[in-house]
Amino acid sequence: MPNKDSMISLAEASRRAGQILTRGASSELETGAAPTFEDLTEVLHFALGDGRIWLNDQRVVLMQSSVLGRIRQEIIDAFGVETARAMFMRIGYMQGVRDAELIQKRWPQEDLTHALAAGPRVHTLEGFVKVTTKHFAFDRDKGTYFGEFYWDDSSEAAEHLANYGVASEPVCWLQTGYPSGYTSQLFGKPVIFRETECAGMGHKRCFVVGQHAEAWGKDAPEREFLGLEWKNRRVHPTRRGVADKPDMTPLADDTGDVSVGVSASFVRTRHLLEKVASTDATVLFVGESGVGKELFSNQLHQMSARATGPFVAINCAAIPDTLVESELFGVEKGAYTGAVNSRAGYFERAGGGTLFLDEVSSLAYSAQGKLLRALQERTIERVGGARTIPVDVRVVAASNVDLAEEVAKGKFRQDLYFRLCVFPIAIPPLRERRDDIPLLMAHFLKLYSERHGRNVHGFTRRATDALLKYDYPGNIRELQNLIERGVVYADDGGHIDIVHLFSGSELLPPFTVHLSPDGRLNRNPLNEDNSPSGDIDGKSFSDMEKSIYRAALERNGGNISAAARALKISRASLDYRLGKLGLKR
Repeated sequence: MPNKDSMISLAEASRRAGQILTRGASSELETGAAPTFEDLTEVLHFALGDGRIWLNDQRVVLMQSSVLGRIRQEIIDAFGVETARAMFMRIGYMQGVRDAELIQKRWPQEDLTHALAAGPRVHTLEGFVKVTTKHFAFDRDKGTYFGEFYWDDSSEAAEHLANYGVASEPVCWLQTGYPSGYTSQLFGKPVIFRETECAGMGHKRCFVVGQHAEAWGKDAPEREFLGLEWKNRRVHPTRRGVADKPDMTPLADDTGDVSVGVSASFVRTRHLLEKVASTDATVLFVGESGVGKELFSNQLHQMSARATGPFVAINCAAIPDTLVESELFGVEKGAYTGAVNSRAGYFERAGGGTLFLDEVSSLAYSAQGKLLRALQERTIERVGGARTIPVDVRVVAASNVDLAEEVAKGKFRQDLYFRLCVFPIAIPPLRERRDDIPLLMAHFLKLYSERHGRNVHGFTRRATDALLKYDYPGNIRELQNLIERGVVYADDGGHIDIVHLFSGSELLPPFTVHLSPDGRLNRNPLNEDNSPSGDIDGKSFSDMEKSIYRAALERNGGNISAAARALKISRASLDYRLGKLGLKR
């Protein structure tokens, strides 16, 4: 019998090896191995004011089991059992894949055995069924997997019994698809689960067996149900990183701005962009500062027939009134103080391409008239010149104020407004497209980690709560800055916490309700072992930060090192913050 002192855990063996182990079994897991149920409850939180529920950074919805059962019944009656079975197994498969991606993203350092063991816990947490692991074992190098699990209190079996009575074959289709998708995503090869005993057939509880697809033979109907036989179907092996999302590829430029999203308002904006891109119509982008108007304009240019031409952007607010005309239309030789050479303006430089006029409302009234003439006649005159020069350019304008209101105030020419507003596109602020925030968080985290050479694994639950609820008066630009600050401020190899994000002047977002380990909704997102309780709505981050540090110091008898460990930050960082906030004794 081996010496107990010489034995190490599976997680420790993985850390010492410096890589994920390619073989493993549930019998090797330690009791209470992460992620535990308590760990998983921390990634489920409720933003009641927004009408959203988040599972880490994925939006989820609550639905009564009876509603799902009724839909199931109608599909069976309309299309037959086989079609319904295939449909619900496919839905379960996709849900399992997404939950596996969540585990990979939230706990990227866990070995494959721990990640596989988390699947039954997530499945149970979501309320479909209570899962008990009997045993599982795998060998990734050989491509083999075998697992056996018990299911108690299956909601799907209960709904089937209520609608059809005792069945002659297993009926937990949605739940069977779930572990197939979850395990296939983590294992990197197709794994099929099959129910051998089912409560819907009168058994005391359900029993499921999972094996690598080859073990079931080529005639397994699940291959078609789960899409394994579909053309171009690929299952990618995954290691430590976050799973790829080919349907959410971000479009980014060198500045880190990103145009990507799945929210309804963002998709609507993209649809309008695609509609007008193939034409030569003048486009007016309207939106708050920081929403990405220049990026959308650049994308419009790339999607148009002028993509091979130049894209020239000019911020009208940055040009002095006395130089607007010379910058836009150029200067002729001998103009003003006897210019030695002629100089082309932005209209000529953008010839054959697109000219983007940002903050067009800031143009002087006299310059507005000349811009109108250039748009109408497609010709310009250089300052100090007598000849007209034809220009072939598409003009795209942007404004962060309502130009119609500016016209009413007499600050903007009405005729120029109508000339620019041929095809207006309103870009929504970030607070109206919160479903896109997780995608932007992931993009900027990767971007700035690579740019600054930092190894930051992700965001803590508190940081995620705050970023999902913050109102972002500076829109995407502010989110970008917050995450860059977090990447720089967080410890290398650690996670970005709320203290790494906010500088002190921002108002904390409204409370977010999350699930406590005992299954109750907890109102306060900062009510953890390392932070104070109480209502935080409307308080500045500086005030909240002081309360957090005071509470941590009190719990640790004034010991700064112990308080820093409780807060999961370095002692040097805490000591610096205490001095800056005037809390050092």
